[in-house]
Amino acid sequence: MTELARKLDALRRAALRDGVGAVRLRGLDWTSWVGCGGSAAVLLAAETGVADVLVSADGAWVLTDEIERARLQAEELPPGLEMFAARWWDRGAADAFADRIRGAGALASDRPRPGERPLPPEVVALRRSLGPEELERYRALGRDAAAAVSDVLRAARPDWTGFQLAGAAAGALWSRGVAPALVLAGDARRLLLYRHPTPTSDRLGDRAMLVVCARRHGLYANLTRFVYFRDPTAEEARRGADVTRIEAAALDASRPGATLGAVLDALVAAYAAAGYAGEEARHHQGGTCGYLSRDAVAVPGSTVPLEAGGAVAWNPSLPGAKVEDTFVIGADGLENLTVDPRWPVERIAGRARPLPLVR
Repeated sequence: MTELARKLDALRRAALRDGVGAVRLRGLDWTSWVGCGGSAAVLLAAETGVADVLVSADGAWVLTDEIERARLQAEELPPGLEMFAARWWDRGAADAFADRIRGAGALASDRPRPGERPLPPEVVALRRSLGPEELERYRALGRDAAAAVSDVLRAARPDWTGFQLAGAAAGALWSRGVAPALVLAGDARRLLLYRHPTPTSDRLGDRAMLVVCARRHGLYANLTRFVYFRDPTAEEARRGADVTRIEAAALDASRPGATLGAVLDALVAAYAAAGYAGEEARHHQGGTCGYLSRDAVAVPGSTVPLEAGGAVAWNPSLPGAKVEDTFVIGADGLENLTVDPRWPVERIAGRARPLPLVR
């Protein structure tokens, strides 16, 4: 059975019940999932794209317009999805088609409009474990994202601005066919002040932080790296080591059957044990990922389960220190997707974790 056939079968079994006649997937996360890595994205900042996917008991269609039809069919979509393409100005044609397909049943959607139903929890759970084809796409994305970040930080200079660093990162990602969904560039002054240092015209100075959320085939690889243009001070080295030990608590707790709430509890305890009680409140600590940079952020008491084949990205932080990679949870441990063998590492709790690049 093909990837598309497996997904359509699972979607129908989970959603087409209790009076639901069809499912309309609108978000880029869901259309890329059901489309086996195909992308309906044009505007990078949008949550929805230029096509929806409509699934009924006996058919599956891509709803788009004549502007996009040929390109999507030739370059993005797997065989097995039919096309419904309206003229670009006929905004109601796709709605009317969906109404005909659902018949007397209700319409369920990931982004429901008035009169529509939300996706049932059983459908949401379908994305928590990635299939073999998805994992291969994810591994390739992780390698390319890590290599792009390494190349940029090896070329960076102290007199670059945050805009230049972010622009170089975006260019390095695009050159590998990867969309820069998020790029943060923290200069020496601002990375101490802000956990989300968006790029500015400030010069980097004697160190910098680069954070990317890299998207390809609908999947997101998340990673954070530091470059120093001098030797780290003893305090900087201590905080960097502390934050990786805090992260180790989350990675150790990221096992099939655990919940996001339980992993967050482990992180909170690790912050306190390291002498930073309450520091977790200054920034979210990460969570599950895949077809979003974070499918679910870990919050206190969360019962969202972790499953084998699911992905996580934790990002504990301290002033001037942060660590982040994207991992897949396996039955026998974690696989780090965002690895570049050229990057300096140290062993923390049995895992290779990134050090700052000192130049």
